Amino acid sequence: MPIDLRSDTVTTPTEKMRDAIRDAAVGDDVYGEDPTINHLEQLAAEIVGKEAALFVTSGTQGNQVAVLTHAQRGDEVILEEYSHIFGYETAGLSTIAGVQARTIKGVNGQMPIPDIVAAIREDDIHCPKTALICLENTHGDSGGRILPLNYMEKVYEISRQHQIPVHLDGARLFNAAVGLGVDPKEITKFVDTVQFCLSKGLSAPMGSILAGSKNFIEKARKWRKMLGGGMRQAGIAGAAGIVALEEMVGRLEEDHVHAKKLAQRLALIEGIDIDAEGVETNMIMFSIEGLGMDSREFIEKLNEHQILANSAGPYRIRFVTHRGITKEDIGTAVEVVNRIAAEAKTRL
Repeated sequence: MPIDLRSDTVTTPTEKMRDAIRDAAVGDDVYGEDPTINHLEQLAAEIVGKEAALFVTSGTQGNQVAVLTHAQRGDEVILEEYSHIFGYETAGLSTIAGVQARTIKGVNGQMPIPDIVAAIREDDIHCPKTALICLENTHGDSGGRILPLNYMEKVYEISRQHQIPVHLDGARLFNAAVGLGVDPKEITKFVDTVQFCLSKGLSAPMGSILAGSKNFIEKARKWRKMLGGGMRQAGIAGAAGIVALEEMVGRLEEDHVHAKKLAQRLALIEGIDIDAEGVETNMIMFSIEGLGMDSREFIEKLNEHQILANSAGPYRIRFVTHRGITKEDIGTAVEVVNRIAAEAKTRL
C-alpha cells in the first residue's frame, strides 16, 4: 500500500462508522424527518456553541451556502488572498453567489487588522456593500497554521463595530482546537457562522456541517436545496459523522505529533527548506528548490517509492498526516526523501 501524504481527505471510515452506516435510522431529510441527521445537527451545534446546524455534502458547499445566506448579489466579501474559499472553490463566490472578493495579503493566514479595517467600504453609491468577513482556521495554504484566539477576537470586535458578520471556514476546526488545547467553542465564539468538515482528519466518508443562529440555518437550508444538497435518507452518511464527532477528535493529536516529527527530520536533509518550528497541526510545506528539481519531478520520484504527495507550487511540496499514517510511515518517508536528496546532490 502506498504511503499517502496527499491529504487527510483520503482517510477511510472506521469499522464503527461502517456499523453505524449499516444500522442508521433514516427518513426524508428534506422533510426534516431523518432522525440520524437531526441528531447529528443538534450534536454539532452544541459542540461549536451555535443555536443550529445544517448537514451539507462538502466543505465547499457549506462555505458557498454561508456566503449566499449572508450576502446579496453585488455585495463584497473580505477574505485572505490564499484562502480556500477564494482560491479553491471554482470561483463560486462570483459564479454562484454573485459577490465580489476583496482579498487581503495575510501572514500565516492572518489578514493584518488595519488592512481589514481599511477594506471595509463606506456607504457610497459607487461601491459595493461589505457584507461578510471570512476567516480560515486552520489555514491550509500556510501549512495548517492556526489563527490565534486573540487575533480572532480582534477581527470579531471590528465586525461588531461595523455590523458585519464573520464566517469561519473551519474545515480543520478540530485540528485548530487540539493544537491550541481548547474547546472548539473558544474559537467559534468569535464568529457568526462556521463550516467544518467531517471527512478530513475525522475520517467520515463525506459531509460537512454549517452552524449558526436558528434564523440563519433556516435560510441556509433553502440555499442548500437550490445547490442540490437536499438529500433524502441522508442519515446513511450522517451516522458516520456522529461517530466522527464523538470518537475521532482526540486522536488528531497523534497526527500533529507525526507531522512535527516528519518536519524536524526533513529539516536535517540538505537541500530541503522547511520551517519545522512553524508546523502547528497535521500539515507541512517545504521547498525542494535546493535539490535542483521542481515539484513535478520530486513527486514522480516519491511515487517510484510508493509515496504520494501534492504540489503546493513550482518548488513547494505538501505533506499531510492523518489516521492512515503511522510512525513507521514517517520513518520511511524521511528515508526516501533522504535518498532523493542524495541522488540530486550528485547531479549538482
